[in-house]
Amino acid sequence: MAKEKKQVEQITDMDVDFAQWYTDVVLKAELIDYSGVKGLMVLRPYGYAIWENIQKVLDGMFKETGHENVAMPLLIPESLLQKEKDHVEGFAPEVAWVTHGGNEELTERLCIRPTSETLFCEHWNHVLHSWRDLPMLYNQWCSVLRWEKTTRPFLRGREFHWQEGHTLHATAEEAMAETMQQLETYANFCENWLAMPVIRGRKTEKEKFAGAVATYTVECMMHDTKALQSGTSHYFGDGFAKAFDITFTDKNNQLAYPHQTSWGLSTRIIGGIIMTHGDNNGLVLPPKIAPIQAIVIPIAMHKEGVKEKANELLCRLRDAGLRVKADFSDYSPGWKFAEYEMKGIPLRVEIGPKDIENGQCIAVRRDNGEKVVLSLAELEEKVKELLDLVQQGLFDKAKRNLVENTFDASTADEIKEIIETKGGFIRTKWCGATECELKLKEYAGVTSRCIPLEQDGKTGPCPVCGKTSDTTIIWGVAY
Repeated sequence: MAKEKKQVEQITDMDVDFAQWYTDVVLKAELIDYSGVKGLMVLRPYGYAIWENIQKVLDGMFKETGHENVAMPLLIPESLLQKEKDHVEGFAPEVAWVTHGGNEELTERLCIRPTSETLFCEHWNHVLHSWRDLPMLYNQWCSVLRWEKTTRPFLRGREFHWQEGHTLHATAEEAMAETMQQLETYANFCENWLAMPVIRGRKTEKEKFAGAVATYTVECMMHDTKALQSGTSHYFGDGFAKAFDITFTDKNNQLAYPHQTSWGLSTRIIGGIIMTHGDNNGLVLPPKIAPIQAIVIPIAMHKEGVKEKANELLCRLRDAGLRVKADFSDYSPGWKFAEYEMKGIPLRVEIGPKDIENGQCIAVRRDNGEKVVLSLAELEEKVKELLDLVQQGLFDKAKRNLVENTFDASTADEIKEIIETKGGFIRTKWCGATECELKLKEYAGVTSRCIPLEQDGKTGPCPVCGKTSDTTIIWGVAY
């Protein structure tokens, strides 16, 4: 019995200590294990299975819009990294260096990639010749290394898995269209697959990616009302092309610089899923990306016919195209319920002797605990309907959290009071000055999350300097 109690007892109440609750869930749901190097995590099979499903969906989306996967080297020569000044300055504090190969000291330090812009630029310098070669629409799935001082599983690790898209275009208009297309891809994925509502917006000059002309983001609100930057898309203009001497012969037979984009989403989004949907029983996964969408639990398995019937349900649901497992272990049903609640499996399907007699089973939704009696004759159809309801229910709950915890303010004092008493997102007007942005961070402890793409057209005072502006901005505290 001690083992059965252990499942839930070790989870801290999320309203008591959200940070500890998060760590407890990550470990108890068997998503992550710590390695011997700080900030480098072991992505366990269940955690990796979630990432695989994310990969599969996004990879399909990218390929539908003409992108191809490539693989760039792990190491970047220091001289190559130095070619784009703003870029290298932005990443310099996080770079890890290789100084020896075997026992020999290298003549030039090699950087372990924190991101791959410079590698793509070097490659494009070799292979781009004519406007007929454009656009070049590339993506790579890999891990990168950034030497973060403070680390947390998924949210901030020194090594993390991600995809990074890199594209080249003949014109600024084509590159901007690509930038916005990929931003919308991330927004669509977050909302329709992860059940995470987003705010689409542009980063301020202070918060944009190092070397970018403009950075666009999808911002999500977590259960504790803090923000998580969940996917970014960058327009680079021709700055990288000029720094790396990437040219092509255009339609007028003139040499021209191409325009570049970059966009990425990482395993940090798994942290977002946990903090958006999880509860005091553990992880809660949206059905569309859950490695196991339903778990079949036989009740009174020792009784004749129960195990066989449970296996029949398993096979039927698998044949219907669902990701399903059954637990025929000798643990008690109560232990199994707690175990699979912890793992966030969207639906539990129970079958026992009385259910078999009545031609039914019991389905239990992970998102709200609702129990539903299902006719075995309609099993496949009804399970799919319930999974759709769970998916929508998770989105609706997260949307309510976003709407109910987004507040309007017009002064720095109001912002400070809201963030200290309520938290959440704070919507104000803003004059556009970085000086005001920095002052507000120092005074109220908030950072700019984004300038929403949807603007209301109204005017109001900047909360710091009072200057009238029609630009709406969102402030908050972020992970």
